[in-house]
Amino acid sequence: MVAKCAEWGRRMDPIESKPPAILEGAATLPPMKPNKATLSASIQKDNRRASQGDRRGAGDRFRILNDFVDCSMADLTRAELATWMILYRDTRDGIARAAQSDIATRAGLSERAIRNAIGSLEQAGLLQVVYRGGLNRGVSRYKVFPQRKQASC
Repeated sequence: MVAKCAEWGRRMDPIESKPPAILEGAATLPPMKPNKATLSASIQKDNRRASQGDRRGAGDRFRILNDFVDCSMADLTRAELATWMILYRDTRDGIARAAQSDIATRAGLSERAIRNAIGSLEQAGLLQVVYRGGLNRGVSRYKVFPQRKQASC
């Protein structure tokens, strides 16, 4: 037999005949309005982000991704597609910095497949190698483009 607590409006175990205990001071929640110091710090943080040069917004990143899907993605191989997507995701300030071995691991492909894909993407105009890294030279740097050179979109 399960009894219902009239005060709390919930079912109670027949063995437990009293409502759950509420800690002292926790019966009322604090107000949800942020204080002025927190609010001004948040505004300053947003202003700093906006003034930090040429950063793309989320809307711009989705526009570029949509252009890529609509105009360029259809003719790519799996390796080319995975390489472009990984490099696009890693793009900060217009440049993607990644080692070919890291791209290969993340894409589940061989390093040779990634090298071939980078060459194909570069020929198609979807990728520009800004700096070719290597042993004791650091990671390579790439610039990623959403449309082919001769795209009609």
